[in-house]
Amino acid sequence: MARDLSPIGKQSRREGYALAPKAQKVMAKKTGIPGQHADMRIRGGSLYLTQLREKQKVRRIYGLLEKQFAKLMREAQRAEGMTGENLLNFLERRADNVVYRAGLASTRRAARQLVSHGHFTLNGKRIDIPSIRLSAGDVLEVRPKSKKNSYFTNINGEAQPLSWMKSDLKNLKIEITGTPKREEAEVGINEQLIVEYYSR
Repeated sequence: MARDLSPIGKQSRREGYALAPKAQKVMAKKTGIPGQHADMRIRGGSLYLTQLREKQKVRRIYGLLEKQFAKLMREAQRAEGMTGENLLNFLERRADNVVYRAGLASTRRAARQLVSHGHFTLNGKRIDIPSIRLSAGDVLEVRPKSKKNSYFTNINGEAQPLSWMKSDLKNLKIEITGTPKREEAEVGINEQLIVEYYSR
């Protein structure tokens, strides 16, 4: 399984956006984009560059590689409704993102690892694919065997208040009750720029 293993702090500096809590400390110490001659590079300017940076930012927020993201974008274009909102809807309903939003992991990277290591069941069946898309009525739960794991016994996360899911941290259970609203997606995203990038 391919993964982007580059440092999250470096990625965050490149995008000018804290992709994880620890990245905020890195960005506070080091300003500007990474690289030996970063200050000599031209920043901003063309519309294409603005669209590209927005696409890269969203791709890195949700932890997708380019091929995965492009495939998801094509699916969003085929679906009914606005393409940008469809894309964010699909990203929010990924299993790893749901685990993160429910407060069972501190970052999306950690949530991805928990899912890929097989700690969860979806509607009673064990899953290990972080990209599985959940729908209304689905129940994601920590496996009985994994509940004894020290990580889950000492969990102290906090669920994000979302209208489309119910999180029970005591019983380590997540229930999907609807579909994500546009305003409940990650803040600071301009999905229209991504749609324009792929419409070239």
